[in-house]
Parts: sequence; C-alpha cells; structure tokens
Amino acid sequence: MRQVSRIVLLDPDDRILLLHGFEPDRPTDTWWFTPGGGLEGTESRAEAARRELAEETGITDVVLGPVLWKRHCASPFDGRRWEQDEWYYLGRTDRTATHTGGQTDLERRSVSGLRWWTWEELSASRETVYPTRLVELLRTLLDDGPPDAPVLLETERV
Repeated sequence: MRQVSRIVLLDPDDRILLLHGFEPDRPTDTWWFTPGGGLEGTESRAEAARRELAEETGITDVVLGPVLWKRHCASPFDGRRWEQDEWYYLGRTDRTATHTGGQTDLERRSVSGLRWWTWEELSASRETVYPTRLVELLRTLLDDGPPDAPVLLETERV
C-alpha cells in the first residue's frame, strides 16, 4: 500500500488548486486531482505534502492545516495498478502563481496543467475529479471549516 499525502490548497478567495492529469498512453482519458504524492524515505506525511506541492506547483509558501480526509483507493495508471492510503491536508496560500519545473518525468508525461477552481465552477463541471466526492467535501469545508477529526472516505476503486 503506497502512503500518499495530498493538499486541498485554497487561496484567499477559497479557490482550490487542481492538477489536470491523463493516462500517458491515452491523453484523452483525463481527470482533475489535488496536488500530492507518495512518501519518500523517512519523511513524514506533512513533509511529503509540502515537498509534493513544491514539485508539482512551485508553491512553497503554504500554511499546512489539519488532515481533513483519509481514504484508500486503487486505480490503474501508467501500466500498473496503484493501491494507495491517502491523507488530505488543508493548505492555505496567498500565492496563486504556479511553476511546474519541479515535476518528475512521470508527472511531465501525465499532467497537462493546473487550475484554480471556485466551488461554483467545480460544481458545474462535468469533468472527472478525484476524490469523486470533492465537490460535496469542499462545500462542507468552506461552510463548516475543518472537521474535528479526519473524515474517513469510502474506498474508491477504478
């Protein structure tokens, strides 16, 4: 089981930053997802979240908040099956400019861009977003603030 940290990154206007990904061999098979990735070496979950955010978006000025959600997921990607234990941290930043120069080779082959979304834009979108309940979860977060303890999301298998 791959240990993964992700960031629900919000700007001062409560827009969320998502990456636009695709299957390297099928660029028309696309989805949106939060920044993040697997832990490396002995780093903590929070350290991995910060490192991944910096690599994927160039954003290092972030206030890392609590873990919002946890989930297990499984999906095929780049010729293999990924089984992941994901933790989603709340992140806040004033910086909205992004830079993708730190992305890994696989990310360069499977990420076509980034976008800041308002809740309304995300809610109206027909595009695939992971986790699949992100619109509902984001609305609850914006209305009620972070949960007292991480919410365990249902397992997603694609």
